[in-house]
Amino acid sequence: MNYGYEAIAIGRRILLELFRTYRTLLLWVIFPVSMLLLNGFVLAEGSKISTAESFKLAAPATLIGSALFFSCLGGTMSTIVSERESLTIKRLLIAPIHGVSYFLGIFFAYAVIGIGQTLLIYAIASFWEVRFNGSIVLGLFVIFASIASYVGIGFVLATKFARRAEDVNSLVAAVGVPLLILGGAFFPTTFLSKDLLLITQFNPVYHMSEAFTALSTNSKSWDNYDLLLHLRFLVGFLIVAIASGWLSYKRMLRNESHL
Repeated sequence: MNYGYEAIAIGRRILLELFRTYRTLLLWVIFPVSMLLLNGFVLAEGSKISTAESFKLAAPATLIGSALFFSCLGGTMSTIVSERESLTIKRLLIAPIHGVSYFLGIFFAYAVIGIGQTLLIYAIASFWEVRFNGSIVLGLFVIFASIASYVGIGFVLATKFARRAEDVNSLVAAVGVPLLILGGAFFPTTFLSKDLLLITQFNPVYHMSEAFTALSTNSKSWDNYDLLLHLRFLVGFLIVAIASGWLSYKRMLRNESHL
């Protein structure tokens, strides 16, 4: 099986194209850094806690909600739409490349970007003595599961609703902003009303963010049941997202073969 080699080759090609058009990568650096600083200072002032404590809470929420969401979901959509417009998808149909390799290649490319954003956010947060205090293994699982979920949903949105590059921004805004607000990416979910808190229980971003926050801060207020609940939801959503993304990808290939 050459799936691994093919996936890495496709991922490298996507990364090289992103590095050549460095503006997108630059924005994916500026946006999470600015959101981290804003969240950290606003939370410190609004909640009357120390700056170190506020950045300790802001770092995981910013990573999951702002950095990974826009780069991995929005980036996946942009890649698929642009490669459909440039007829790269059609060329893949006649190339000796397995379909699963392309799927994994996009995940590989945005996993590299996601890990880079993780290191960047915690490097900046370290100026306020922020450290990842929980299980490294579980923390990496949440990060990679979040990236894979975003990539899977990116496939669904890109293949079903995005026909042109202009559609990507509107879709990300329409779908993403409500999820991020209710998921605690811009402010803590403790600010939400009871009715909105009930809605957050069905929000994958909320469970990703809460699970990673619990692991990052190693908070004693979390018991194993709370963390397990978030992890179970994340695993379930990951399976649904990957399955839906794969089916949408296969349907796109069938449609492209007839055009």
